Amino acid sequence: MTVRFAVIGLVVSDLAASLAFYRRLGLVFPEGAEDQPHVEAGLPGGLTLALDTEETVRSFHPGWQPPAGGGRISLAFRCGSPAEVDARYAELVAAGHHGELKPWDAVWGQRYATVHDPDGNGVDLFAPLPVPGE
Repeated sequence: MTVRFAVIGLVVSDLAASLAFYRRLGLVFPEGAEDQPHVEAGLPGGLTLALDTEETVRSFHPGWQPPAGGGRISLAFRCGSPAEVDARYAELVAAGHHGELKPWDAVWGQRYATVHDPDGNGVDLFAPLPVPGE
């Protein structure tokens, strides 16, 4: 059998807050997920984003502690347009999430911004910039 990358797993301190955050970005979690210790959302290409509560992880790894200094990963969401990057960033910041990097036109040709999810993980929002002359 060939090994295949399949799941991105996040350990979350507040499942309801994390679900609200990722639902704002279009991910679909089952109804009642807020009451579960482990939830999953299907991602494009067959990948899965799995959220586990800290308590769930400690149930099988009693010594587990969150990494010092907050999040250690970054997720990126492609938006439909540069204006959508701005709108999603504004929506998430207005909902109380930390805006790490305000939207800007990156030298590599994208509108780009970074917000933090409830556990401090970086979540990048991006969209290609229009190509001059096209």
